[in-house]
This record gives sequence, C-alpha cells and structure tokens, in this order.
Amino acid sequence: MIDFRYHLVSLISVFLALAVGIVLGAGPLRESIGNTLTGQVDQLREEKDALRTELDTSKAATTAAEDYIAAAGPSLVDGTLADRNVAVVAMGTVDDESRQAIEDQLTAAGATVTADVTLTDSWSDTDLRSFRQALVANLTSYLDPQPQSGTGADTALAEALIQALTGADAADPTKVSGDATTLIKLLTTGDDPLVQLAADLSAPADDVLLLTDDIAARTTASNADKDQVQATQDSMAALVRVTAARAAGAVVAGGPVADDALISAIVADSELASAISTVNAAGTIAGQVSVPLALNADAGGSVGHYGSGDGLTVIPTTTTLAPVDRNPSADANAADPNAGDAAADGAQG
Repeated sequence: MIDFRYHLVSLISVFLALAVGIVLGAGPLRESIGNTLTGQVDQLREEKDALRTELDTSKAATTAAEDYIAAAGPSLVDGTLADRNVAVVAMGTVDDESRQAIEDQLTAAGATVTADVTLTDSWSDTDLRSFRQALVANLTSYLDPQPQSGTGADTALAEALIQALTGADAADPTKVSGDATTLIKLLTTGDDPLVQLAADLSAPADDVLLLTDDIAARTTASNADKDQVQATQDSMAALVRVTAARAAGAVVAGGPVADDALISAIVADSELASAISTVNAAGTIAGQVSVPLALNADAGGSVGHYGSGDGLTVIPTTTTLAPVDRNPSADANAADPNAGDAAADGAQG
C-alpha cells in the first residue's frame, strides 16, 4: 500500500521539475528558445509567401491558357458541323451555364441544336419499373427498327428516345416523322414523364450529344440505394449503346474520367469504347471546344476519347464531312408523287 510519504515525495518532484523548467526558460535557455521559435516562424512565413507566389503564377498561366483556347475556339470549330442537326440529351441535372457554353460551341461549328432533352428520375426509378414496362408495350409499334427480342425495357426506351430525336419524314426529311412525334409525346406526357423538352423538336437530328455532368455524383453517392445505382447505370449504358448505333455522330461529354462514373465505364469497356466517343472536363473551355470536334470525328468514322489523362487524346482530329442529304427518298415519292408538294403546302398553310 502506498503511504502519504510517497505522495508527498511525488508532488515535491513535480513542483521541483516545474520550477527548474521555469528558471531555465526564463534564464539561460530563454534566448535560445526564442531565437529557435522566431526562426521557425520566419521560415514558415517565407514558405507561405513562396507558395502563394507559385499559386498566383499557376493561376495566371491557367487563365492565359483558357483565354487562348477561348479566342482560338471559333476558328478551331468553324465549319466542322456545317448544316448538321444535333440533339443534346442531359442524362440528369446538368449545369445550365456549362450546357449553354457547349451549345454555343455547337452553333459556332455550324450546327443547329434541334432538341434540348433532359432525362427525369422516372427514366430509371426502380419504383416505376412496371410503369416503364407498360409504356414499352405502347411504344413498340412506332419503333423501326425494332429492338431485338429479350433486350429489355432499358433498350426499348433508349430506342424510342433516339429514334424520336433522329426520325425524319420520308416525304420531307427536314421534318420530324409522324412516328417520331408520337414517340416523343409518349415519353414526355403523363404523371411520370421520362423526359423533358425545352421546346418542341424543330427537326430530326443527325448527331446526338449525351451530357453526364451530374449523373455520376448522383449515382455514386455513399448513401445511394445499390439497386437504384445499378438501375441507373444499366439504363445509361443502354442509352449509350443505342445512341452509338443510331446517330451518325455520337459523343458522351461530362466530368473528368476519374470523377465521372459513366465516362470511366465507357473508356474501360472495350465494346463501348470502340462504339462511342467521349469528352471529359466538359465544364472547361477546352472540353467545350472539343465537343463539336469530337462529333465531327465520330460522324466521320473516327471514335476517340478526348481530354487530359492516361490513354486519352488531347484534341480530336477533324475531317471534312459529306453534306447531309435531306432530299425526299425515292421510295416515298414513288409511293406518292405529290407527297413533297403536299408537305410543302402544309408547311405554308
């Protein structure tokens, strides 16, 4: 058992050590300690100033590079999508400023944006699977070509959307076909519309741009339901495949590969990577300028993955695309020689 004397000795030792420390700190060691601390503070201040200067220099260089790309952008993209129609599909919530900047580059390239589409949560909501299955039954008769047997609702809905955006009237290819009009109406109406349109379709699209900006953040959240995450990824993969098959030029644009779940999945999948082009960092001026260039390259038969990072190409190599043929088909005119005149009369009326 420890007695009182032990506690007393311990307390004396503690106070003695404290007293010695105070005496040394206030006496012989005071100047040494003070100089050491002052030197360390001065060194840290110098390092902070050096880092601040380095950061300011880096920001200035980045700003200069962005300004250069912004100034060079119009000449880089000019004519690369001349007289082509492009449908823009946001696969979830996309920043309005980034979307508009991308569409401005498409316009500068000579393209017409014929559709601004946004997929709603209903497109892949697991609670609406039965609803989508029932909708597919109504959509199927308007699809040409039909999806292969057993491909599932995701592929059928993707076919419906892309065929709605690209379907041209045989009698007047400058107009959307009747089936395409019906398909987009079925997709945009009801209590749970699958897509939203900023305005009516103005013309059939030649090329389709898929934007993923926020879909990755939504599907990879740590608290996301695993079944919902899988359902979203499956539906997006189906849309990518159908877009690659149906559109002349097909590009997926979004965030950096490291942060964008869909783009990283496409780049890592040899089948998808060979079917559709991607542009990452589409929120930057470099990515935005690359979008019309990538559409041009893809429409010309060159699939690529563009941006900064391992295995990516910095900038697409463009080609001269053949003019889009918007003349009525011979079959349509043979079936009804007055079809073109009737369509023109209807447009004037």
